[in-house]
Amino acid sequence: MTVDKLIEIYAEVLETPGIAPDDDFFAAGGDSLLATRVLSAVARAGGAELTFEDFRAAPTPAGLSALLTAHAGAPLGVAP
Repeated sequence: MTVDKLIEIYAEVLETPGIAPDDDFFAAGGDSLLATRVLSAVARAGGAELTFEDFRAAPTPAGLSALLTAHAGAPLGVAP
């Protein structure tokens, strides 16, 4: 999933325009309940099933995109 698509998802969930690739979801006002909305949107948009621990390990759009790319085709939460 692209960084731009993740920025779009973050901005929608956080109801905050101007999210940058390196903006930390939690520092931008997100919490665990909103994080589940991001995880759900990611699953709907790209088919990837992420865990909350995956999200905590990569809470920025750029980091989450890199995680998704690195684990393409492999189960998430497990090193490739």
